Amino acid sequence: MPSSRPPRTRNSAPASVTNPLRQLRASDLRGVARLATQATTGISRVAEGVHQSVRGTLGLPGGAEPGRTGGLTGLVYQSIRGVTRLVDAGLQAGLARLEPFFTASTPGTEVLWEREAVIAALNGVMGDRLQQDNNPLCTQMGWYQQGLPLDVQALGALGTASGKLLVLVHGLCMNDLQWQHGGHDHGTHLAQALGYTPVYLRYNTGQHISTNGAELSAQLESLVASWPVPVTELAVLAHSMGGLVVRSACHHAAATQARGTSGWLPRLRQVVFLGTPHHGAPLERAGNWVDVLLGSTPYSRPFARLAQLRSAGITDLRYGHVLDADWQGRDRFRRRPDPRTPLPLPTGVACYAVAATLATRRSPVAERLVGDGLVPLHSALGIHDDAGRGLGFAKDRQAVFYRLGHLALLGDAGVARQLVKWMAPG
Repeated sequence: MPSSRPPRTRNSAPASVTNPLRQLRASDLRGVARLATQATTGISRVAEGVHQSVRGTLGLPGGAEPGRTGGLTGLVYQSIRGVTRLVDAGLQAGLARLEPFFTASTPGTEVLWEREAVIAALNGVMGDRLQQDNNPLCTQMGWYQQGLPLDVQALGALGTASGKLLVLVHGLCMNDLQWQHGGHDHGTHLAQALGYTPVYLRYNTGQHISTNGAELSAQLESLVASWPVPVTELAVLAHSMGGLVVRSACHHAAATQARGTSGWLPRLRQVVFLGTPHHGAPLERAGNWVDVLLGSTPYSRPFARLAQLRSAGITDLRYGHVLDADWQGRDRFRRRPDPRTPLPLPTGVACYAVAATLATRRSPVAERLVGDGLVPLHSALGIHDDAGRGLGFAKDRQAVFYRLGHLALLGDAGVARQLVKWMAPG
């Protein structure tokens, strides 16, 4: 995560300095309790799997399912999980009844930066499970400014909304607040330099990229329709995974536009991708190798459950999935060749790619192995060994920055200058 921190409040000192408990909300207790009981259930399944692996070497029969023990041993494990479920139900019901008695300890205009950073990271790692379980810690997609929910009516009343709308989409395990890096915010900078009105998306990065893409398309439709002045120009700035979500949203919008129901895509003029893993990231491929290695022996196989806690959003980054067809009907933890259906850049839109590398200069090794620490240079530039999968960014719409890391793209002065150069009128 970025080392810099945006202001946590509009008019007061950081909440964590005066009282760390002010970072908590009443609903957080239910969310944490649900995670604790789920962890207990998960650990019991791992322990039972190891137990049965040992029993199997002695020729003892197992339960009705692979990795399950039978007889009295199996009954004990089932009892542990049964009691855990009862405890979870009791905690959820009890805490839900108590929530109305806890008044909010923070004003509605205060931004709890530390809490939001933790929630963002948690959603990135296991956001799909949080969504599935209806956990209160699950992040819902929405528009924000200065860390608070967007108030379109207030923008209209104040007359601060321009017809040039800039949408910023963050990356994995991050949120809208983390566009501030080292005291710089690309959205604020472009507003001052080019007259854009920046609006920041916050979303659950643990869900499938195509799921977020479909929802983003619908959210953009509503945003453009409710904007207080006519939107004359729509631009998008996306960092890391956010670029894949934007490409997916454009695909969904193109499908609805063909049916005559899309209103935002025709207004889209520019999309700038900052360090987007268009063809995946090696870190997730390494995680996939961990799955394979843990599953190679009976004794380590139960521990594969731990490696498979990572979210659908993370596994989508193995190759850069942007369509439902890229993952539907497939075991996302099984190692297989790149199954993607090639998806070109949106037509009629000026698309730009910013890539970073920790190396001091370009070289075949640096381009394939070094990258910005998370995303290889070729992936960020949309270059693929298979020409049919390449995205074909024009040379004058590519920029490579040296001795720069993945998160440093958010606060680099050279990147900011390049954005203004590309996005300036004419």
